[in-house]
Amino acid sequence: MLKKLFLLFFICAAFAACQNIEKSERPENLIPEDKMIDVIAEIFLMQSARNFNKRMFENTGIRGQEYIFEKYEIDSVQFKRSNDYYADNYEVYQRIYDSVKNRFEKLKVELDTLQQQEQQIKDSIAKVRRDSLGVEEDSLNPEEERKIEEISDSLINEKDSLGRRVLDSLPQPRSRN
Repeated sequence: MLKKLFLLFFICAAFAACQNIEKSERPENLIPEDKMIDVIAEIFLMQSARNFNKRMFENTGIRGQEYIFEKYEIDSVQFKRSNDYYADNYEVYQRIYDSVKNRFEKLKVELDTLQQQEQQIKDSIAKVRRDSLGVEEDSLNPEEERKIEEISDSLINEKDSLGRRVLDSLPQPRSRN
């Protein structure tokens, strides 16, 4: 009997606790939704960079969230209040996070494309190098392949007098749309 009474009391207390969920009031300086998307995306990128190589990230001297808050001219209190407000409005918050997710998916596609282009350039340079040496592609030993790869890498990373990568300063091929 005592167990049933305790269980009934616990259920009533839990039910009563769920009744008065207070939602955050709209802050006076609410960060607009589009700016909030930018801020959250940059916070995620900054955290990922820090988690990827913490020592290298710390050596840059950049203080992640402080940098982002300065960049977007907001402060931590404004961010927290805006984040709490959006979190209480599920549909808006979901839309914000979907936008962040879509942004990262687009970035991934761009990165994959750049990596493919870089590999194609490396392959082309290696082929030109092989052709200029008069070497058959199948006749190279692993040591020769490594040397050609090193030469390709050095050409790809070569910088001009302004410190820009030479390949970055070349005109990009136009898409065939």
